[in-house]
Amino acid sequence: MEIPKLSTIFRSYNRLASSIPDQESLLTQPNSRKNGFRNNFFVYFRRLLSGNKTDGGSRTEAEAKVYSWLYALAQSDRDLVFEYVGSTERGLSFTEAERRLRENGPNVPIEYTCPSWWHLMWNALFHPFNIILIVLSVLSYLTFDYPNGCVMLVLVLISVSLRFYQEYSSSKATMKLLEFVRCPVKVQRCAGRVTQTELIVQVDQRDVVPGDIVIFEPGDLFPGDIRLLTSKDLVVSQSSLTGESGATEKVADIREDLSTPLLDLKNICFMGTSVVSGSGTGLVISTGSKTYTGTVFSTIGKHKPPDDFEIGVRRISYVLIAVMLVVVAVIILTDYYTSHNLSESLLFGLSVACALTPQMLPLIVNISLAKGALAMARDRCIVKSLTAIRDMGSMDILCMDKTGTLTMDRVLVISHLDSQGLSKEKVLRFAFLNSYFKTEQKNPIDNAILAYVYTNGYRFQPSKWRKVDEIPFDFTRRRMSVILELDLDVTDKDYYMFMVTKGALEEVVNISGFIEHVDSGVIAAFTPEDQHRILNMGETLSNDGLRVLGVATKRLKTHPSGNDNPLESNMIFLGLITFFDPPKDSAKQALWRLAEKGVKAKVLTGDSLSLAIKVCKDVGIKTTHVLTGPELELLDQDSFHETIKRVTVLARLTPSQKLRVVQSLQTVGNHVVGFLGDGINDSLALDAANVGISVDSAASVAKDLADIILLEKDLNVLAAGVERGRLTYGNTMKYIKLSVIANIGGILSLLMASLIIEFEPLTPRQLLTQTFLYSLGQIAIPWDKLEEDYTKTPQKWSTKNLPIFILWNAPICTLCDIATLLFLLLYYNAYSPSVDMRLFRSAWFIEGLLMQTLIIHLIRTEKIPFIQEVASWPVICSTVSISAVGIALTFTPIGNFIGFIELPATYFGFLVVLFVGYFTVGQLVKRAYIMVYKTWL
Repeated sequence: MEIPKLSTIFRSYNRLASSIPDQESLLTQPNSRKNGFRNNFFVYFRRLLSGNKTDGGSRTEAEAKVYSWLYALAQSDRDLVFEYVGSTERGLSFTEAERRLRENGPNVPIEYTCPSWWHLMWNALFHPFNIILIVLSVLSYLTFDYPNGCVMLVLVLISVSLRFYQEYSSSKATMKLLEFVRCPVKVQRCAGRVTQTELIVQVDQRDVVPGDIVIFEPGDLFPGDIRLLTSKDLVVSQSSLTGESGATEKVADIREDLSTPLLDLKNICFMGTSVVSGSGTGLVISTGSKTYTGTVFSTIGKHKPPDDFEIGVRRISYVLIAVMLVVVAVIILTDYYTSHNLSESLLFGLSVACALTPQMLPLIVNISLAKGALAMARDRCIVKSLTAIRDMGSMDILCMDKTGTLTMDRVLVISHLDSQGLSKEKVLRFAFLNSYFKTEQKNPIDNAILAYVYTNGYRFQPSKWRKVDEIPFDFTRRRMSVILELDLDVTDKDYYMFMVTKGALEEVVNISGFIEHVDSGVIAAFTPEDQHRILNMGETLSNDGLRVLGVATKRLKTHPSGNDNPLESNMIFLGLITFFDPPKDSAKQALWRLAEKGVKAKVLTGDSLSLAIKVCKDVGIKTTHVLTGPELELLDQDSFHETIKRVTVLARLTPSQKLRVVQSLQTVGNHVVGFLGDGINDSLALDAANVGISVDSAASVAKDLADIILLEKDLNVLAAGVERGRLTYGNTMKYIKLSVIANIGGILSLLMASLIIEFEPLTPRQLLTQTFLYSLGQIAIPWDKLEEDYTKTPQKWSTKNLPIFILWNAPICTLCDIATLLFLLLYYNAYSPSVDMRLFRSAWFIEGLLMQTLIIHLIRTEKIPFIQEVASWPVICSTVSISAVGIALTFTPIGNFIGFIELPATYFGFLVVLFVGYFTVGQLVKRAYIMVYKTWL
């Protein structure tokens, strides 16, 4: 194999040292806080409308350099590795270690500091909608309109407080990554000026530097990326990276090649992984942010780009600001032209601005989200980020691991077969004895065998056996054996010993020289045909998703002594035993419910492909397109995206591959992605997904990054959450559409009336009263219901939909207002100076209030309101109450104080005709709109 050139390795390593991306947004590096306010101000505008996301089609530059560095050292022999890293077999001197520590910094994967509270407060406050309300509140105070100013400030306070709390909570998630690497480490250092002496010292993990030689034992965490120097029966758990509970054998005396997947490299150990058994020494080749862990997890905690809903609300804010500036300016000039009273004109313009602003939007949104969160809490589901409920309504793809989500996360015995494939109790009996007398910690396989025997009433009487010796499991032999002594006849003291071996089927077959036909008890030679037939049987069972172990025995005449390994030869093959982690009973039903609601499931797992396919078939997930992580690495960017669109099952994935899959679905596929995971290896995908979902038993960093935490691993909770998310989204869209339509239509009518008549259509106090009553009535919207068809499909914000919706529906409101204006002018001669202007204002007030109150019943449904579809009782009660209060107000002393008078009965007759016509025309426009655009809300 060709040895990498030294200069190439050093160039790769030096480039790596300077390539770690800067961290921005919520979590910042210590030196990024200078000129914080000014920088944050401009950063906000740069990202205001940016939706740029990594598409996941290829590795980042930093990841590519780390991969190159690790593969180069995995391919090199021991001497070259020392040369590349700049170390010796004695280890670094204390002086050199201190210099490298100053040069490289502390050995932590991600060096972050929590942002200051004012930084988070500024991010939460500086939103266009908040700015509108703050400006209007200040102007209200300047014009002595204290109640209105106070109400708007309270609304801003609610919105800012909720967002500040959410961002402060999420900013702590990245710090959790440091917890699993804080530990003391044994390193070999050299000391002495003339004669150097090797010393074993214990240092803090943060003080380990590249070039250190570390000594590790069972239970130790690797403090950096390590190239093994020596190893003895070394078994390492990489669950923090892969999410799978199985351990991996590591070997020092091997040179890898590029065809081996990175996490399968035998001579490389990764930062944060741990030693299960065995011991060894290794050379630290990377520390801190330059490690594999530090690089792939470097994106955690970064600010997510705003979703379509947030972008849409911002754009609405900009439209309202533009309309407000134009309309208010025209109204102020018009009013000043007729009244010649600048202060009164400014106050009237301010009132119009308040009426144009959907002041209740933050409250409506947050009430809807909180209501959904409480409902999910009753289903034993904790909602950390309220906006995640809304995103669940838009979610159309759910990515998940299979372990514990689709399956019971518990191994069960499926069958115990002899060499002919027939179920035989003798195979189970000896497998049971092997597991029962095993001294080392029992694994899930052993527990499954014991549980199966006990629960099915077998009586194998282990008390009649005594263990003589044991040959423990190791990853070279892939089997374990126990030597047992059976008292056959106590009277004549005739003892027999048996060795019982259980392990990987191919390994047990290789050490067997005989085969027992259990039915007849005949023991025959183990022919190549027998071996081939049994291995084929095992392969067939494995392809069905079962884990297969072989069982063999051997009778011994004497006590074993010396080397026990030769005893594992010429054994009698008994049969095989199979295991399976069965799918949950609720999984298939839950996936069907999700599919019915337009949410597709994709399985992203670190397990084997055959096992993943078996589980997916059992729960109803299509397996026509499947792929593994190593195969994914071979694809170019375009092929990657095309493949991700089709596949439903991806197995043997690394954390960075899970992230790339999620990013590809989001950017190229334009999907709203949910991700369900519970390990550190899932944290990248959890952080990037639109909806991050974890479980109560998950790793701390996974729970901190998740938006939703399930107290029980049950997908039915998510199916219910999707429905509630769509209910929340639908009710929010109702308010946005009806408020924008009513406000724009009403203000345009107000502008037209101001140009026609010689006085203000409504005084500032009357206009603010109308706005307050209308806004109060909309609080009931979160308690409204939705049509069943609406919750069956994912709901996403459409950039084009809202402007078109306004253009179709706002003119109807303006048309009704114009009809009212003409009726007042022509029937009551309201433009005449001899007619009390209070009549006009009272009539205009009631018509405008009823219009804004009743419009929800037209907007909320595709059907005919009050006939085919009726709103919920809270909405009906709100409509009746606000309408009654508005009408009654003109008959009270309070109304007289505001400037109202009693209206004649003929006007109320006109209103009945007007609103019947409004609902008729509105329903016709609605049907035409649905025919053209195939949607409504």
